[in-house]
Amino acid sequence: MRFVVKTLVAILISAFMWGCSSMKPVDPSAQSTATRDRPSYTETGKASFYANLHQAKKTASGEIYDHKLNTAAHKNLPFGTKVRVTNLANGKTVIVKINDRGPFIRGRILDLSKSAFSSIASVSSGIIEVKIEVIE
Repeated sequence: MRFVVKTLVAILISAFMWGCSSMKPVDPSAQSTATRDRPSYTETGKASFYANLHQAKKTASGEIYDHKLNTAAHKNLPFGTKVRVTNLANGKTVIVKINDRGPFIRGRILDLSKSAFSSIASVSSGIIEVKIEVIE
């Protein structure tokens, strides 16, 4: 009996608090404009590119890696996420799709396909400092 009473009291208090909340409804058009104008996630760190031995191998998403496509590996971002990658040394950018997990080397935040890396830096540099911004 005590359990039932305690449960009912908890439900009534929760309902009362919810009913008295002062949150205003969010205008969906205002929210989508804000999302379009500013990225929802940014990160800064080191990026490298996939070695040639990964060519034509399956990625974590199940896709086959192709060094000619603009793809990347990130530890947490969902597969299919579009990311703008900016080389902080020269300001060049490339848009890539996340289709793999990694990098698994401490201090790196992104592994780029060879073509994506070469569009913002010389592959001879090996590792570059980048800013990533989720755009989609």
